[in-house]
This record gives sequence, C-alpha cells and structure tokens, in this order.
Amino acid sequence: MLNTELTIGRSGQRGAKAASRSDAAVSRFEISVHDTVASLEQEWRSLDAHALNSLHQSYDWCVAWAQVHDSELLIIRGTFDGELLFILPLEIVSGRLFNTARLIGALHSNLNTGLFATDALPISSAEFADLLTRALHHHLRHKVDLVTLEKTPHDWRGTASPLARLPGVKHQNASFQLPLLSSFEKTLAQVNAKRRRKKMRISERRLDALGGYDYVIAESPQHAEELLDVFFRQKAVRFAALGLPDVFHDHRTRAFFHAIAGRRSVADDELLELNAIRLRGEHGGRIVAVAGLSRKADHVICQFGSIDEELAGDASPGELLFYRMIERLCGKDVTLFDFGVGDQPYKRSWCTIETPLRDIVLPLTLRGRLAACYHRAVVRAKATIKANKAVYAFLQRARSRKTHTDRRTTDADSA
Repeated sequence: MLNTELTIGRSGQRGAKAASRSDAAVSRFEISVHDTVASLEQEWRSLDAHALNSLHQSYDWCVAWAQVHDSELLIIRGTFDGELLFILPLEIVSGRLFNTARLIGALHSNLNTGLFATDALPISSAEFADLLTRALHHHLRHKVDLVTLEKTPHDWRGTASPLARLPGVKHQNASFQLPLLSSFEKTLAQVNAKRRRKKMRISERRLDALGGYDYVIAESPQHAEELLDVFFRQKAVRFAALGLPDVFHDHRTRAFFHAIAGRRSVADDELLELNAIRLRGEHGGRIVAVAGLSRKADHVICQFGSIDEELAGDASPGELLFYRMIERLCGKDVTLFDFGVGDQPYKRSWCTIETPLRDIVLPLTLRGRLAACYHRAVVRAKATIKANKAVYAFLQRARSRKTHTDRRTTDADSA
C-alpha cells in the first residue's frame, strides 16, 4: 500500500502564504495515497452515510468495480487538523501518450461528488482547491499526467460542491431530475398530468393489443441478472442502429453490473434494482422495456434503460415503465427521481430540474497540460454540436447510414 503525506501549515514554506490568507489554514492539511480500497473501509463507509455524497463513490460500488478491473488504484484520503475530510477514489487509465487518474468507474456514473465528511469546508473553497491541487501535483505527478473528476455538479441539491473552485470545463451533457412529492397526483401536476396520463393510456392500449403487460421488479439477484442480460441485448441493437459503439460490450463492464444487480449495500442502499415491462398473452414472458435504478437515501437514479423496438417500439414501453416506477416510488420517502446524464426529449418532458455538470481537469505534467487542452477542446466541441439540433441530427443520420453500409458490405463479403 502506498501511504504518503503532505503537510501544509504555518511551519511549511508553502503554508506561510496560505496561513496569511486565512486563520483556518493554520490547521494542517494532509493527504495519503492508498492503492487498495479495503484499507480504508471503515472510514469510507462513514462518509457513505452523508446523503450528499454520490452512490457512485460509495464503498460497495467502488469495490465491485475494482474487483473486475485490473486498473491501478489511487485512493486519495484527506484530513484537516487531524480529522477525516474527504476521500477521492481514483483509478489510473493508461493511454498511448499520457496516463490519467480519474474517478473509479467514471464512464458509467451519472453523478460524481467525491466523498466529503461535511457540507461546509473548514477553509474557503478557493483555499481548499489550491491546497488539493498542490498536494495532488506533489504526490501523483510521477505516476500520472492528468487528474480528471468528470460529471461533477457545481452545486448539488442547494449546496455548493467542495470541488466547485477547481478548474474545469462544462460537461457536454447535463443531468435531469424530477422532484417526487407527497402523492403521485401532485408529482404529475408538475409535468402536465393530463398529457402524461393520455400517453400512458395509449401505451397500455397498444400493449393490450399484444396481450397485455405486467410491471415487474426483480425479486432476487438471479432475476435481476436475467433482466440485465435482456438490457444488454436490447441496448446493443439500439447502439448498432445509431452507429454508436456499445459502451456495455466490454466483459468487465458487464461483470461489474452483474456483481451489483439486485444487491444492497451494507447501509441498505439499493445498488442496482432492475425494473421491466413484461408481456402477457401470445408473447408472454417477453421483456419489452428494462430500467436499472439505484437508490441512496431519498435519491433514486435511473442508471440506464432500453426497449424492444422490434416488437413494441410504437407502444413507448420505456415511457410506460418510467410512469410505473415513479408512481411506485411516490410516498416511499423518495424526494428526487434522477433521469441521469444526457439530454433527451423524454427526460425534458418529465423533469423540472436541469443540473449542469463539469469536468474538473488538473494537469500535473507538461504532457498533462497538453492532454487537458485536448480534453477541454473535445468537450466544448461536443457541447457545440449538441447545442445545434440540426447539426446533431445530421451527424446521427450520417453515422447510422455508415453503420448500415458497413453492415451490408460485411454481409456481401461473407456471402
């Protein structure tokens, strides 16, 4: 295990400047770097209990990811005046030109906050950002060129993020949320209840023509894993139709989701609950929509969703599934239903809250500075394209046509 420390205080040369800015900075700021999660389990779980810390940085989520990936871990533990202040769980991603330390499982997370012991930092956010940046540079520059903390909110649920003053770029996608009120009727009233119920009735009539349906929730880890495999198949078809790479194709990614499907954390958080619409009648047992939900305290996140477009696409089974999930969760101590990252019309039709996200980018070396410039340029380009609906639609159509052309060529070559 790595275990290194940096102390910044009145006695240090660098600490003298910090102390002059604020009396709070007289206290010591220390970090240690660890390469295993188990060594920090007790402290880590104590931070999991803080409601504003994301489930994606929770101990059980990160352990499950680490167990199926072989990446090197850099777990940053920070204290202030001897008291635990934060944990940042990072992993090293090696590239051809530079190495990056990023939050564990960042590609499949919808909200990243890091893990903090309290909402209010003992020093100003600007001073914290300065101390953390210099500490990471001191300890990690010989291992990685760049640290990225992607998809972090500037503020979350009315509270400013402790990471808000770190340098970053606006992420190309926001996340979208719907407050859940004391009843389903009051919740629907926020998003045009009459229109929403009409769409639900249309979906049900079309599914009735196929024999009817059941809304099902996985009753066991085995059932959850079966529904998860249906999701993987449905999503692969969707990605192929859009000409996009299948981000769930990697066997380690699938193993991770299988590891958490239908399971709860030690704190009884729902790591991944599988919900589905299942047909009756002639197509009895066929799953036409799947969604994976995670819950921490009063916050539920939809991690992913898919539909069977071949059989029931015109019945909008995905919309119906959201209707049933939200209906079920109202009155069950859930106050926020999170549709996750990505700007889609169905999310905007459901949600009253849009949360902008940032990619924090901290270069540690010369290569890192070049990589940071590239990262910012890519994110800004994506944001510009997505902001122009006509250009975005054109590129999606072009990508889809290329995929179909490539598929026909492959089929002809193999004939």
